[in-house]
Amino acid sequence: MTVLIAKDHTFEPVVHRYDWTVDEVQELLERPLMDLLWQAQLVHRTANPGYRVQLASLLSVKTGGCQEDCAYCPQSMHNSSDVEGQPDLVVQIQTVLERARAAKDAGADRFCMGWAWREIRDGAQFEAMLAMVSGVRELGLEACVTAGMLTEKQASRLADAGLTAYNHNLDTSPEYYDQIITTRTYQERIETLQKVRSAGITLCCGGIIGMGESTLDRASLLCVLANINPHPESVPINGLVAVEGTPLQDLPAVDPLEMVRMVATARILMPRSRVRLSAGREQLGREAQILCLQAGADSIFYGDSLLTTSNPDVKTDRELLSQAGVHANWEESDE
Repeated sequence: MTVLIAKDHTFEPVVHRYDWTVDEVQELLERPLMDLLWQAQLVHRTANPGYRVQLASLLSVKTGGCQEDCAYCPQSMHNSSDVEGQPDLVVQIQTVLERARAAKDAGADRFCMGWAWREIRDGAQFEAMLAMVSGVRELGLEACVTAGMLTEKQASRLADAGLTAYNHNLDTSPEYYDQIITTRTYQERIETLQKVRSAGITLCCGGIIGMGESTLDRASLLCVLANINPHPESVPINGLVAVEGTPLQDLPAVDPLEMVRMVATARILMPRSRVRLSAGREQLGREAQILCLQAGADSIFYGDSLLTTSNPDVKTDRELLSQAGVHANWEESDE
């Protein structure tokens, strides 16, 4: 499909591209903010007429004790912040489905489930995961899972269970990656994405800013994402939530306008992907969140918590979206 992109105050037809260079992406990221926002909104209005926002709910099914050493994560066994020992829902299928039903009643139409694993393990726990996916789909919700690396057979079984999407973030650029994670390579992340896509499951893949990376690193991350063909169907943009007990605990909060720039650039690069405002949204404030919605964000995580960090409550989010003049599912369910 062709979309319209503004350049020098004219309109030019531009097709979806998968050959972006890091220099091109960095040029977009560093444009004057008004020009960047204008260009992103033109693309967004074409891709998302009516400004509809998908509401997604996120539940931590297996929390803490992860073997990875991700420097930002309070679920890593390598960090003193490790939250292992919290209630484990891994085999409590009905409990998870009750949470999914409550999320649907609150207006969500996508239910995401997280397992703090380096990789999926076969056995009772994986069978429980499959049952949860099937149950969520029977409720009429999209189902998304994040659980680390997986095999081709596991990906195929998840697809057979009805899984809508698999989340596996790249986190940062290939160049900066070893400053954040050493227990898994960038190539292993790419290979996981390939297995998911080969099984016919959509990709949910994005990254995190505010971890000490440069603008060039952010451009490189977006370049990798934008050159996946087809583009990831879902692209979460996260701002670091600096949690005590992690190596990144002392880093300052992300400048809200940097989040706006990431969202806008992601929208231009990947016109039809869902760009999701994810972790760190609570730190943005109302005005910056509205700018992100204007710039191209068309999904938010909905509910008062993410995996291990807080999130704006449902009432606050309803007020925000109403003030922004965007539409979401609860409006239809309330009619």
